[in-house]
Amino acid sequence: MSSSVALIGACAVVTFVIKAIGPVALGGRELPLWFTSVVILLAPALFAALVATQALADGDRLAVGADTVGVAAGGLVAWRFRSVIGCVVVAAVVTAGLRAIS
Repeated sequence: MSSSVALIGACAVVTFVIKAIGPVALGGRELPLWFTSVVILLAPALFAALVATQALADGDRLAVGADTVGVAAGGLVAWRFRSVIGCVVVAAVVTAGLRAIS
């Protein structure tokens, strides 16, 4: 067995154990209200972090480029018109247009 296969297997086992700890430890108990309030807020925060890193990252440094402008334009459409399809279309068109220009 190669070392890379062993490493992948170990990572899979550790991930399984980490994900199993919560259900095993808490069972069928109700979680406190403060805890569920925090958990509910995690998804938007993680999504915002993902969008920010994808829009501003250029390899190993931060950069503003066509994709950043496209994400901003899509965000404005999502905020103004509440249309996910419009957001994606505008972001793609703006990004492609700016990349075609430069």
